[in-house]
Amino acid sequence: QVQLVESGGGLVQAGGSLRLSCAASGSIFSINAMGWYRQAPGKQRELVAAITSGRSTNYADSVKGRFTISRDNAKNTVYLQMNSLKPEDTAVYYCNANIATMYRSISNKDYWGQGTQVTVSS
Repeated sequence: QVQLVESGGGLVQAGGSLRLSCAASGSIFSINAMGWYRQAPGKQRELVAAITSGRSTNYADSVKGRFTISRDNAKNTVYLQMNSLKPEDTAVYYCNANIATMYRSISNKDYWGQGTQVTVSS
């Protein structure tokens, strides 16, 4: 059983910063790509940022230069540092990870966290 647990969301004024964390736990063989998605009310879930096991990153155009994704492989944790926050960043942020588990053979599967609310006031 694998779980992703997020933390760090909250309410912040425009221009402020927040740092999200997502820790994976359970019967993990290895973790491949990890990422953050967000979903605002009435909108589809969208990719915010992703990082590979080799630490290559990619970002949505809307957050480039403001958000930074990083990971600590020893702690099975991914972070999202969010600076210069805007009201349009308000959404529920979800952690995603492609994780390999092993039971007789290796199996890769996408896992999701429960989501954490980020609200940016103007």
